[in-house]
Amino acid sequence: MDQLINADVVLYGILSLIILENALEIYISSRQVKVYKTTQTVPKELENVMNEETFHKARLYGLDREQFGIFKAILMDVMLLTLELYFGFIAFLWSKAELLAIRLTLDPSSEIIVSCLFLAIVSSISMVKDMPFKVYKTFVLEEKHGFNKQTARFFVIDQIKGFLVSQVISTPIVAAIIFIVQRGGEHFFIWLWLFTGIVSLVLLTIHPIFIAPLFDKYTPLEDGPLRESIENLAASLKFPLTKLYVVDGSKRSAHSNAYFYGLWGSKRIVLFDTLLLNKGKKDDSELKEEERGKGCTDEEVLAVLGHELGHWKLGHVTKNIVIIQVHLLLMFATFGYLFQYGPFYEAVGFEAGQRPILVGLLVVMTYVMAPYNALINFGMTMLSRKFEYEADAFAQKLGFSELLSKALIKLNLDNLGFPVYDWLYSSWNHSHPTLLQRMDRLKEIEEASKKTN
Repeated sequence: MDQLINADVVLYGILSLIILENALEIYISSRQVKVYKTTQTVPKELENVMNEETFHKARLYGLDREQFGIFKAILMDVMLLTLELYFGFIAFLWSKAELLAIRLTLDPSSEIIVSCLFLAIVSSISMVKDMPFKVYKTFVLEEKHGFNKQTARFFVIDQIKGFLVSQVISTPIVAAIIFIVQRGGEHFFIWLWLFTGIVSLVLLTIHPIFIAPLFDKYTPLEDGPLRESIENLAASLKFPLTKLYVVDGSKRSAHSNAYFYGLWGSKRIVLFDTLLLNKGKKDDSELKEEERGKGCTDEEVLAVLGHELGHWKLGHVTKNIVIIQVHLLLMFATFGYLFQYGPFYEAVGFEAGQRPILVGLLVVMTYVMAPYNALINFGMTMLSRKFEYEADAFAQKLGFSELLSKALIKLNLDNLGFPVYDWLYSSWNHSHPTLLQRMDRLKEIEEASKKTN
């Protein structure tokens, strides 16, 4: 098999896939850039809730973000990545990991040790490469549009903590993966799949309890009408709510959100403090002019949670987990079939016969399977949009149709979301339908419900 396709053919094939994939992404993004530049009027559906000033702020924010994304993709994902692969940068870093093992008086012949050191080196370099873009996005782009709330000190500490936590978690996982592949026999991919499934469940359990509090402060939602309403809603749906938190997202950004997490009989709901700027207010009539469009009233927060609980009630989380596990099994099975193929390693700079498992995992699952991954990602995006419509319909059945529409508008205004999108861009990138699509669907469901009743 190695003689049929040589390393040069494999390398140029990988580079071609990278260029084609990014060319597609850049083309799709350029379509949306055109929309940002040419759309100058507020959609008629939002004329009463979105003024010209906010509309143009959202347009310029979206334009800046998209152009920044295109620039980063060209520089990092096309030019730099292509050069790294062409000149054998991966093999070079592997050799440095072997030298580091010797300097640390570790065994350089142990693939597990060298793989862990290789991971640390690659992660460190990736952090350095990404840092200018993170700094620009946070302190220039987000700052320019009024979203950044981070100080330089907070940002630096946050990045360091993130890097250290990532290494603490990923290093033993990588060591275990290498061990499983080495000792798992011909069908090691099954053991690898079982291992990753267990690790995923463990991380889902411990992340919100032990890891997330390292970065943000979670405090119980204070007693009052909002807490009582949320608990009553959860009880009516038999949602096993155990904790109700507010996270201080405002120290990072002015963006707002809400979500729930937890496995089986222990669920927790988290509300961003930016979502609760109008906590205690029941409807818009109680808001001052400057408060409108900033955060949600109690009833609107309840409508948002009605949507989120719809995801749980309809089994969307479980369905996603099952789909992802099937996807991983197929990926690992493919890796098990291809990872011994020598030209994959020679293509990225290794000598004949040198086949590091971690590098094989990277090459096969990231580059060789890129077309498959793109199709799966698109399919998951479409499925996610379907789930969002279903959760909206669930909230409508709870009587939240009008309130959810208001909440969606406010969240859109809070986050300076632009309401107009190119159809291809939205279909390819958005895991949620657009604001106007969701409003239209809620209106259709509400009207159909009234006719039925």
